[in-house]
Amino acid sequence: MATLTVPASVPSPAEDSEQLRKAFEGWGTNEALIISILAHRNAAQRTSIRKTYEQTYGEDLLKSLDKELSNDFERAVLLWTMDPAERDAFLANEATKRLTSSNWVVIEIACTRSSYDLFLVKQAYHARFKKSPEEDVAYHTSGDIRKLLVPLVSSFRYEGTEVNMMLAKSEAKILHEKVSEKAYTDDDLIRILTTRSKAQLNATLNHYNNEFGNAINKDLKTDPKDEYLSLLRATIKCLTCPEKYFEKVLRLAINKQGTDEGALTRVVTTRAEIDMQRIKEEYYRRNSVPLDHAIAGDTSGDYEKMLLALVGHGNA
Repeated sequence: MATLTVPASVPSPAEDSEQLRKAFEGWGTNEALIISILAHRNAAQRTSIRKTYEQTYGEDLLKSLDKELSNDFERAVLLWTMDPAERDAFLANEATKRLTSSNWVVIEIACTRSSYDLFLVKQAYHARFKKSPEEDVAYHTSGDIRKLLVPLVSSFRYEGTEVNMMLAKSEAKILHEKVSEKAYTDDDLIRILTTRSKAQLNATLNHYNNEFGNAINKDLKTDPKDEYLSLLRATIKCLTCPEKYFEKVLRLAINKQGTDEGALTRVVTTRAEIDMQRIKEEYYRRNSVPLDHAIAGDTSGDYEKMLLALVGHGNA
């Protein structure tokens, strides 16, 4: 359910590299040419372009883009051009820094990527930062939040569709007991959320809803201002219905006073090749406004054109 559009006939990496080099030459950068190429190539094609560009011109394409572009447009193009695992490693590391810290980003990456994709992120993190993401998450968080985030980042969930209904019923009961007791940091509660397959967890939470009359996230809203509870709810939403989680991130990014370009850029660049179509459908269902119209109304210039191209807007 991606929104990325790739032309039926794609130029060779050498041709794309040559055109990108031309976009950087002269008095002004040809932003439209950059968008027309990079915003319409998939991850494998972008990787080939980067390799060819470096072999031909002796410089990483990301460095060339960094020299030529600026502001939100630059960040959108750079994040998009990165290999997905490299991008997630960059975002995860950024999320542990003091000025850019975001436990929400850590949860997004840990819970909405497949186990294999998360493994690749860890490899990219090791290669770039010479340490593990678990190490940084543990160092930069504390208490209950650390107790939740470190096992989420460490997880390697089974990806199959098999479900043990007896286990789902017993663990739904455990979850309900712990939530009723407000034992939100209980080891069993965290174990279930951080280790079970997404299919198994869905079965458990469906049984929770049917047996006890409420969705678990409704029962976890006892204190809307409690950050740990908010992160717990985000964990569950990311694991069970990521399109609803990302719709909310986009809605808050666009509708708040002053656009949150960081969140908007992150969601568009990380989901355009995965499930952006579902996110668009959820956005329209929730807001009665097409996502591309909302983006166009809240952004401008080349940044707007880049985002619209990635979400599959017809004229971009």
